[in-house]
Amino acid sequence: MSLWPAPHVDVPVHATVTLPGSKSITNRALILAALADRPSTISGALRSRDTNLMIGALRAMGAGIDGAGDTLTVTPAALGGGTVDCGLAGTVMRFLPPVATLADGDVAFDGDEQARVRPLGTILDALRGLGADIDGNALPFVVRGGGGLRGGKVTIDASGSSQFVSGLLLSAARFDEGVVVHHTGKALPSMPHIEMTVEMLRRADVAVESPADSRKAQTWTVTPGPIRAVDWDVEPDLSNATPFLAAAAVTGGEVRIPHWPRITTQPGDVIREILVRMGAEVSRFDGVITVRGPERLAGIDIDLHDVGELTPTVAALAALADSPSWLRGIAHLRGHETDRLAALSTEINRLGGNVTETEDGLEITPAPLHAGTWHSYADHRMATAGAILGLRVPGIEIEDIGTTAKTLPGFVSLWERMLDPTFSDQGAAH
Repeated sequence: MSLWPAPHVDVPVHATVTLPGSKSITNRALILAALADRPSTISGALRSRDTNLMIGALRAMGAGIDGAGDTLTVTPAALGGGTVDCGLAGTVMRFLPPVATLADGDVAFDGDEQARVRPLGTILDALRGLGADIDGNALPFVVRGGGGLRGGKVTIDASGSSQFVSGLLLSAARFDEGVVVHHTGKALPSMPHIEMTVEMLRRADVAVESPADSRKAQTWTVTPGPIRAVDWDVEPDLSNATPFLAAAAVTGGEVRIPHWPRITTQPGDVIREILVRMGAEVSRFDGVITVRGPERLAGIDIDLHDVGELTPTVAALAALADSPSWLRGIAHLRGHETDRLAALSTEINRLGGNVTETEDGLEITPAPLHAGTWHSYADHRMATAGAILGLRVPGIEIEDIGTTAKTLPGFVSLWERMLDPTFSDQGAAH
Protein backbone atom coordinates (compact mmCIF):
# COMPACT_ATOMS: atom_id res chain seq x y z
CA MET A 1 0.00 0.00 0.00
CA SER A 2 1.61 3.27 -1.13
CA LEU A 3 1.19 6.16 1.29
CA TRP A 4 1.59 9.85 0.47
CA PRO A 5 2.49 12.15 3.39
CA ALA A 6 -0.08 14.92 3.06
CA PRO A 7 1.70 18.30 3.33
CA HIS A 8 1.07 20.18 6.58
CA VAL A 9 1.46 23.96 6.92
CA ASP A 10 1.59 26.29 9.93
CA VAL A 11 1.17 29.46 7.87
CA PRO A 12 -1.61 30.73 5.60
CA VAL A 13 -1.50 29.48 2.03
CA HIS A 14 -1.03 32.16 -0.65
CA ALA A 15 -1.12 30.97 -4.25
CA THR A 16 -2.51 31.23 -7.76
CA VAL A 17 -3.52 27.86 -9.18
CA THR A 18 -4.37 27.30 -12.85
CA LEU A 19 -6.45 24.19 -13.42
CA PRO A 20 -7.10 22.00 -16.48
CA GLY A 21 -10.48 21.55 -18.11
CA SER A 22 -13.73 20.10 -16.83
CA LYS A 23 -14.12 16.33 -17.02
CA SER A 24 -17.89 16.65 -17.30
CA ILE A 25 -17.73 19.08 -20.23
CA THR A 26 -14.88 17.22 -21.94
CA ASN A 27 -16.63 13.86 -21.95
CA ARG A 28 -19.94 15.32 -23.13
CA ALA A 29 -18.15 17.24 -25.88
CA LEU A 30 -16.35 14.07 -27.01
CA ILE A 31 -19.64 12.21 -27.44
CA LEU A 32 -21.40 15.05 -29.23
CA ALA A 33 -18.40 15.53 -31.52
CA ALA A 34 -18.24 11.82 -32.34
CA LEU A 35 -21.95 11.86 -33.30
CA ALA A 36 -21.86 15.20 -35.14
CA ASP A 37 -22.31 15.95 -38.84
CA ARG A 38 -18.69 16.92 -39.51
CA PRO A 39 -15.29 17.14 -37.75
CA SER A 40 -14.83 19.49 -34.81
CA THR A 41 -12.19 20.63 -32.36
CA ILE A 42 -12.20 20.48 -28.56
CA SER A 43 -9.87 23.05 -26.96
CA GLY A 44 -8.86 22.95 -23.31
CA ALA A 45 -9.89 19.30 -23.03
CA LEU A 46 -9.00 17.57 -19.78
CA ARG A 47 -6.60 14.67 -20.22
CA SER A 48 -7.16 12.34 -17.29
CA ARG A 49 -7.98 8.70 -16.74
CA ASP A 50 -11.73 9.29 -17.18
CA THR A 51 -11.37 11.33 -20.37
CA ASN A 52 -8.73 9.00 -21.82
CA LEU A 53 -11.11 6.09 -21.22
CA MET A 54 -13.81 8.00 -23.10
CA ILE A 55 -11.42 8.72 -25.98
CA GLY A 56 -10.32 5.08 -26.10
CA ALA A 57 -13.91 3.84 -26.09
CA LEU A 58 -15.04 6.13 -28.92
CA ARG A 59 -11.98 5.18 -30.94
CA ALA A 60 -12.77 1.50 -30.34
CA MET A 61 -16.18 2.10 -31.95
CA GLY A 62 -14.62 3.84 -34.95
CA ALA A 63 -14.56 7.57 -34.19
CA GLY A 64 -11.43 9.45 -35.21
CA ILE A 65 -9.86 11.39 -32.34
CA ASP A 66 -6.46 13.00 -32.90
CA GLY A 67 -4.28 15.12 -30.64
CA ALA A 68 -1.99 14.33 -27.75
CA GLY A 69 -2.56 17.40 -25.62
CA ASP A 70 -5.60 19.41 -24.58
CA THR A 71 -6.60 20.20 -28.18
CA LEU A 72 -8.42 17.34 -29.89
CA THR A 73 -9.79 16.95 -33.40
CA VAL A 74 -12.78 14.61 -33.56
CA THR A 75 -13.84 13.10 -36.89
CA PRO A 76 -17.21 11.30 -36.86
CA ALA A 77 -17.43 7.92 -38.60
CA ALA A 78 -19.84 5.04 -38.95
CA LEU A 79 -19.68 3.26 -35.61
CA GLY A 80 -18.86 -0.42 -35.32
CA GLY A 81 -18.34 -3.09 -32.69
CA GLY A 82 -15.53 -3.00 -30.17
CA THR A 83 -14.51 -3.31 -26.54
CA VAL A 84 -15.01 -0.50 -24.01
CA ASP A 85 -12.97 -0.22 -20.79
CA CYS A 86 -15.05 1.90 -18.39
CA GLY A 87 -12.49 1.94 -15.60
CA LEU A 88 -14.41 3.60 -12.76
CA ALA A 89 -15.81 6.38 -14.96
CA GLY A 90 -19.55 6.84 -14.51
CA THR A 91 -19.68 9.00 -17.63
CA VAL A 92 -18.25 6.14 -19.71
CA MET A 93 -20.37 3.33 -18.31
CA ARG A 94 -23.62 5.37 -18.42
CA PHE A 95 -23.15 7.66 -21.44
CA LEU A 96 -21.74 5.15 -23.93
CA PRO A 97 -24.30 2.30 -23.93
CA PRO A 98 -26.76 4.57 -25.83
CA VAL A 99 -23.97 5.42 -28.29
CA ALA A 100 -23.22 1.70 -28.68
CA THR A 101 -26.80 1.03 -29.83
CA LEU A 102 -25.93 3.10 -32.94
CA ALA A 103 -22.94 0.86 -33.76
CA ASP A 104 -23.10 -1.84 -36.40
CA GLY A 105 -21.84 -4.71 -34.24
CA ASP A 106 -21.43 -5.88 -30.66
CA VAL A 107 -19.87 -3.51 -28.12
CA ALA A 108 -18.56 -5.22 -24.97
CA PHE A 109 -18.32 -3.15 -21.77
CA ASP A 110 -16.23 -3.91 -18.69
CA GLY A 111 -14.32 -1.92 -16.08
CA ASP A 112 -12.48 -1.95 -12.78
CA GLU A 113 -13.53 -4.45 -10.16
CA GLN A 114 -15.13 -1.67 -8.07
CA ALA A 115 -17.16 -0.60 -11.11
CA ARG A 116 -18.94 -3.95 -11.29
CA VAL A 117 -21.10 -3.03 -8.31
CA ARG A 118 -22.13 0.39 -9.64
CA PRO A 119 -25.83 0.54 -10.59
CA LEU A 120 -26.41 0.36 -14.34
CA GLY A 121 -29.76 -1.42 -14.64
CA THR A 122 -31.61 1.88 -15.03
CA ILE A 123 -29.83 2.88 -18.25
CA LEU A 124 -29.68 -0.64 -19.69
CA ASP A 125 -33.38 -1.34 -19.05
CA ALA A 126 -34.28 2.06 -20.50
CA LEU A 127 -32.38 1.23 -23.69
CA ARG A 128 -34.14 -2.13 -23.90
CA GLY A 129 -37.44 -0.27 -23.66
CA LEU A 130 -36.32 1.88 -26.60
CA GLY A 131 -35.51 -1.16 -28.73
CA ALA A 132 -31.95 -2.14 -27.77
CA ASP A 133 -30.61 -5.69 -27.46
CA ILE A 134 -28.34 -5.92 -24.40
CA ASP A 135 -26.88 -8.92 -22.58
CA GLY A 136 -26.34 -8.30 -18.86
CA ASN A 137 -27.50 -5.86 -16.21
CA ALA A 138 -24.17 -4.67 -14.80
CA LEU A 139 -20.54 -4.70 -15.86
CA PRO A 140 -19.55 -6.72 -17.81
CA PHE A 141 -22.36 -6.43 -20.41
CA VAL A 142 -22.69 -6.42 -24.21
CA VAL A 143 -24.71 -4.01 -26.35
CA ARG A 144 -25.63 -5.74 -29.59
CA GLY A 145 -25.64 -2.70 -31.83
CA GLY A 146 -27.92 -2.75 -34.82
CA GLY A 147 -26.72 0.41 -36.52
CA GLY A 148 -29.51 2.48 -35.00
CA LEU A 149 -32.19 2.58 -32.32
CA ARG A 150 -35.93 3.12 -32.52
CA GLY A 151 -36.08 5.44 -29.53
CA GLY A 152 -39.39 6.85 -28.28
CA LYS A 153 -40.81 7.21 -24.80
CA VAL A 154 -39.27 5.72 -21.68
CA THR A 155 -39.94 6.09 -17.94
CA ILE A 156 -37.04 5.67 -15.52
CA ASP A 157 -36.18 6.22 -11.88
CA ALA A 158 -33.01 8.28 -12.13
CA SER A 159 -32.88 9.20 -8.43
CA GLY A 160 -29.67 7.15 -8.15
CA SER A 161 -27.76 9.29 -10.66
CA SER A 162 -28.45 12.19 -13.01
CA GLN A 163 -26.13 10.42 -15.46
CA PHE A 164 -28.99 8.09 -16.45
CA VAL A 165 -30.89 11.06 -17.88
CA SER A 166 -27.85 12.70 -19.48
CA GLY A 167 -26.77 9.42 -21.06
CA LEU A 168 -30.08 9.04 -22.86
CA LEU A 169 -30.26 12.67 -23.95
CA LEU A 170 -26.76 12.87 -25.43
CA SER A 171 -27.37 10.27 -28.17
CA ALA A 172 -31.12 10.73 -28.58
CA ALA A 173 -31.06 12.99 -31.64
CA ARG A 174 -29.59 10.04 -33.54
CA PHE A 175 -32.44 7.70 -32.51
CA ASP A 176 -35.16 7.20 -35.15
CA GLU A 177 -37.85 8.74 -32.93
CA GLY A 178 -35.63 10.79 -30.66
CA VAL A 179 -36.52 10.26 -27.01
CA VAL A 180 -38.95 11.33 -24.32
CA VAL A 181 -37.44 10.60 -20.90
CA HIS A 182 -39.86 10.71 -17.99
CA HIS A 183 -38.39 10.50 -14.51
CA THR A 184 -40.42 8.96 -11.74
CA GLY A 185 -39.24 8.47 -8.19
CA LYS A 186 -37.41 10.58 -5.63
CA ALA A 187 -35.98 13.97 -6.52
CA LEU A 188 -33.23 13.88 -9.13
CA PRO A 189 -29.70 14.49 -7.80
CA SER A 190 -27.13 16.73 -9.47
CA MET A 191 -29.59 18.68 -11.61
CA PRO A 192 -26.84 21.08 -12.77
CA HIS A 193 -25.25 18.19 -14.65
CA ILE A 194 -28.47 17.57 -16.59
CA GLU A 195 -28.71 21.30 -17.28
CA MET A 196 -25.13 21.13 -18.60
CA THR A 197 -26.15 18.31 -20.96
CA VAL A 198 -29.19 20.24 -22.22
CA GLU A 199 -27.18 23.44 -22.74
CA MET A 200 -24.49 21.59 -24.73
CA LEU A 201 -27.08 19.79 -26.85
CA ARG A 202 -28.73 23.10 -27.70
CA ARG A 203 -25.36 24.55 -28.72
CA ALA A 204 -25.15 21.64 -31.18
CA ASP A 205 -28.56 22.65 -32.60
CA VAL A 206 -30.35 19.69 -31.02
CA ALA A 207 -33.97 20.48 -30.11
CA VAL A 208 -34.47 19.72 -26.42
CA GLU A 209 -37.51 20.41 -24.28
CA SER A 210 -36.70 20.42 -20.57
CA PRO A 211 -38.70 21.28 -17.46
CA ALA A 212 -39.02 24.98 -16.77
CA ASP A 213 -38.66 24.34 -13.04
CA SER A 214 -35.74 22.01 -12.35
CA ARG A 215 -37.03 21.38 -8.83
CA LYS A 216 -40.06 19.68 -10.39
CA ALA A 217 -38.05 18.07 -13.19
CA GLN A 218 -39.90 15.16 -14.72
CA THR A 219 -39.72 14.99 -18.53
CA TRP A 220 -37.16 15.76 -21.23
CA THR A 221 -37.80 15.49 -24.98
CA VAL A 222 -35.13 15.33 -27.70
CA THR A 223 -36.26 15.65 -31.32
CA PRO A 224 -34.49 13.41 -33.86
CA GLY A 225 -32.13 15.16 -36.27
CA PRO A 226 -28.49 15.93 -36.97
CA ILE A 227 -26.04 16.97 -34.25
CA ARG A 228 -24.19 20.03 -35.52
CA ALA A 229 -20.42 20.05 -35.09
CA VAL A 230 -19.26 22.60 -32.51
CA ASP A 231 -15.73 23.76 -31.77
CA TRP A 232 -15.86 23.33 -28.00
CA ASP A 233 -13.84 25.47 -25.57
CA VAL A 234 -13.76 23.60 -22.27
CA GLU A 235 -14.01 25.53 -18.99
CA PRO A 236 -11.67 24.75 -16.07
CA ASP A 237 -13.00 21.99 -13.84
CA LEU A 238 -14.64 23.88 -10.98
CA SER A 239 -15.18 20.78 -8.82
CA ASN A 240 -11.46 20.05 -9.04
CA ALA A 241 -10.88 23.64 -7.96
CA THR A 242 -12.65 23.14 -4.64
CA PRO A 243 -9.78 21.52 -2.67
CA PHE A 244 -7.47 24.41 -3.63
CA LEU A 245 -10.02 27.01 -2.56
CA ALA A 246 -10.60 25.01 0.62
CA ALA A 247 -6.85 25.34 1.31
CA ALA A 248 -7.32 29.10 1.64
CA ALA A 249 -10.37 28.62 3.86
CA VAL A 250 -8.77 26.20 6.35
CA THR A 251 -5.42 28.05 6.64
CA GLY A 252 -6.73 31.61 6.69
CA GLY A 253 -4.86 32.23 3.45
CA GLU A 254 -5.65 33.42 -0.05
CA VAL A 255 -5.95 31.31 -3.21
CA ARG A 256 -6.74 32.64 -6.68
CA ILE A 257 -7.96 30.61 -9.66
CA PRO A 258 -7.99 32.25 -13.11
CA HIS A 259 -10.38 31.62 -16.03
CA TRP A 260 -13.39 31.12 -13.73
CA PRO A 261 -16.45 31.40 -16.00
CA ARG A 262 -18.92 34.21 -15.35
CA ILE A 263 -21.87 31.94 -16.15
CA THR A 264 -21.62 28.16 -15.95
CA THR A 265 -23.68 25.00 -15.50
CA GLN A 266 -20.88 23.32 -13.52
CA PRO A 267 -21.98 22.32 -10.00
CA GLY A 268 -18.56 23.29 -8.66
CA ASP A 269 -19.50 26.96 -8.93
CA VAL A 270 -21.63 26.52 -5.79
CA ILE A 271 -18.43 26.27 -3.72
CA ARG A 272 -18.39 30.09 -3.74
CA GLU A 273 -21.65 30.27 -1.79
CA ILE A 274 -20.59 27.47 0.56
CA LEU A 275 -17.30 29.14 1.47
CA VAL A 276 -19.02 32.47 2.14
CA ARG A 277 -21.53 30.75 4.42
CA MET A 278 -18.61 29.18 6.32
CA GLY A 279 -16.99 32.58 6.86
CA ALA A 280 -14.60 33.04 3.92
CA GLU A 281 -14.45 36.05 1.60
CA VAL A 282 -14.97 35.26 -2.08
CA SER A 283 -14.61 37.67 -4.99
CA ARG A 284 -14.38 37.43 -8.78
CA PHE A 285 -12.64 40.04 -10.90
CA ASP A 286 -11.48 39.84 -14.51
CA GLY A 287 -12.11 36.10 -14.61
CA VAL A 288 -10.11 35.37 -11.45
CA ILE A 289 -11.83 34.02 -8.35
CA THR A 290 -10.14 34.80 -5.03
CA VAL A 291 -10.92 33.11 -1.71
CA ARG A 292 -9.64 34.57 1.57
CA GLY A 293 -9.95 32.32 4.57
CA PRO A 294 -11.41 33.45 7.91
CA GLU A 295 -9.70 33.30 11.29
CA ARG A 296 -12.26 30.71 12.34
CA LEU A 297 -14.26 28.51 10.01
CA ALA A 298 -17.98 28.22 10.80
CA GLY A 299 -20.01 25.05 10.45
CA ILE A 300 -22.81 24.83 7.89
CA ASP A 301 -26.28 23.31 7.53
CA ILE A 302 -26.75 22.70 3.81
CA ASP A 303 -28.62 20.57 1.31
CA LEU A 304 -26.04 19.29 -1.20
CA HIS A 305 -28.52 17.26 -3.25
CA ASP A 306 -27.80 19.12 -6.50
CA VAL A 307 -24.04 19.36 -5.93
CA GLY A 308 -23.24 16.05 -4.25
CA GLU A 309 -19.76 15.84 -5.77
CA LEU A 310 -18.72 18.72 -3.49
CA THR A 311 -19.51 16.65 -0.37
CA PRO A 312 -15.96 15.35 0.31
CA THR A 313 -14.55 18.90 0.19
CA VAL A 314 -17.35 20.28 2.37
CA ALA A 315 -17.01 17.39 4.85
CA ALA A 316 -13.29 18.13 5.22
CA LEU A 317 -14.05 21.83 5.78
CA ALA A 318 -16.73 20.91 8.33
CA ALA A 319 -14.34 18.63 10.22
CA LEU A 320 -11.99 21.62 10.64
CA ALA A 321 -14.69 24.17 11.53
CA ASP A 322 -15.46 25.45 15.02
CA SER A 323 -19.16 24.50 15.10
CA PRO A 324 -21.25 21.52 13.95
CA SER A 325 -22.36 20.94 10.36
CA TRP A 326 -25.21 19.02 8.77
CA LEU A 327 -24.82 17.88 5.17
CA ARG A 328 -28.18 16.80 3.76
CA GLY A 329 -29.84 15.44 0.61
CA ILE A 330 -26.95 13.19 -0.42
CA ALA A 331 -28.17 9.62 0.09
CA HIS A 332 -27.35 9.01 -3.62
CA LEU A 333 -23.63 9.28 -2.80
CA ARG A 334 -23.81 5.74 -1.48
CA GLY A 335 -23.74 4.68 -5.16
CA HIS A 336 -20.76 6.77 -6.29
CA GLU A 337 -17.16 5.55 -6.83
CA THR A 338 -17.52 4.23 -3.30
CA ASP A 339 -20.17 4.71 -0.62
CA ARG A 340 -18.93 8.23 0.03
CA LEU A 341 -21.01 8.75 3.17
CA ALA A 342 -19.65 5.63 4.85
CA ALA A 343 -16.13 6.39 3.60
CA LEU A 344 -16.12 9.97 4.89
CA SER A 345 -17.53 9.08 8.29
CA THR A 346 -15.13 6.14 8.68
CA GLU A 347 -12.01 8.06 7.70
CA ILE A 348 -12.72 11.27 9.64
CA ASN A 349 -13.64 9.23 12.73
CA ARG A 350 -10.46 7.17 12.31
CA LEU A 351 -8.52 10.42 12.81
CA GLY A 352 -10.46 11.27 15.98
CA GLY A 353 -13.40 13.06 14.39
CA ASN A 354 -17.07 12.89 15.32
CA VAL A 355 -19.15 12.11 12.23
CA THR A 356 -22.52 10.36 12.22
CA GLU A 357 -24.21 9.03 9.11
CA THR A 358 -27.84 10.06 8.77
CA GLU A 359 -30.46 8.69 6.40
CA ASP A 360 -29.56 11.23 3.74
CA GLY A 361 -26.25 12.74 4.80
CA LEU A 362 -23.70 13.43 7.52
CA GLU A 363 -23.70 15.18 10.87
CA ILE A 364 -20.20 16.48 11.64
CA THR A 365 -19.22 17.76 15.07
CA PRO A 366 -15.69 19.17 15.08
CA ALA A 367 -13.23 17.32 17.32
CA PRO A 368 -9.43 17.40 17.65
CA LEU A 369 -7.94 15.32 14.84
CA HIS A 370 -4.68 13.37 14.98
CA ALA A 371 -2.23 11.70 12.63
CA GLY A 372 -3.16 8.53 10.81
CA THR A 373 -3.76 6.82 7.49
CA TRP A 374 -6.52 8.16 5.24
CA HIS A 375 -7.93 5.60 2.82
CA SER A 376 -9.01 6.79 -0.62
CA TYR A 377 -11.27 3.85 -1.64
CA ALA A 378 -10.07 4.35 -5.24
CA ASP A 379 -12.09 7.59 -5.12
CA HIS A 380 -10.40 10.77 -6.36
CA ARG A 381 -12.52 13.09 -4.22
CA MET A 382 -11.84 11.07 -1.07
CA ALA A 383 -8.12 11.47 -1.73
CA THR A 384 -8.35 15.25 -2.11
CA ALA A 385 -10.49 15.51 1.04
CA GLY A 386 -7.64 13.86 2.94
CA ALA A 387 -5.21 16.40 1.49
CA ILE A 388 -7.34 19.26 2.82
CA LEU A 389 -7.31 17.78 6.32
CA GLY A 390 -3.56 17.25 6.10
CA LEU A 391 -2.99 20.99 5.76
CA ARG A 392 -4.15 21.44 9.36
CA VAL A 393 -3.44 18.03 10.87
CA PRO A 394 0.19 16.85 10.84
CA GLY A 395 0.99 13.22 10.13
CA ILE A 396 -1.85 12.27 7.77
CA GLU A 397 -0.79 9.77 5.14
CA ILE A 398 -3.07 9.20 2.15
CA GLU A 399 -3.36 5.75 0.63
CA ASP A 400 -3.38 5.74 -3.19
CA ILE A 401 -3.12 9.46 -3.90
CA GLY A 402 -2.64 8.38 -7.52
CA THR A 403 -6.40 7.84 -7.81
CA THR A 404 -6.66 11.63 -8.29
CA ALA A 405 -5.53 11.00 -11.90
CA LYS A 406 -9.14 9.99 -12.55
CA THR A 407 -10.01 13.66 -13.09
CA LEU A 408 -6.89 15.67 -12.19
CA PRO A 409 -3.54 14.25 -13.30
CA GLY A 410 -0.69 16.00 -11.56
CA PHE A 411 -2.74 16.78 -8.43
CA VAL A 412 0.26 16.13 -6.19
CA SER A 413 2.53 18.54 -8.08
CA LEU A 414 -0.19 21.21 -8.19
CA TRP A 415 -0.84 20.80 -4.46
CA GLU A 416 2.82 20.90 -3.48
CA ARG A 417 3.49 23.85 -5.77
CA MET A 418 0.57 25.73 -4.21
CA LEU A 419 2.35 25.38 -0.85
CA ASP A 420 5.78 26.42 -2.17
CA PRO A 421 6.31 30.11 -1.36
CA THR A 422 8.71 30.49 -4.29
CA PHE A 423 5.81 29.74 -6.65
CA SER A 424 2.90 31.02 -4.60
CA ASP A 425 2.14 34.14 -6.60
CA GLN A 426 3.35 33.01 -9.99
CA GLY A 427 0.63 30.51 -10.81
CA ALA A 428 0.77 26.78 -11.18
CA ALA A 429 1.46 24.79 -14.29
CA HIS A 430 -1.45 23.41 -16.30
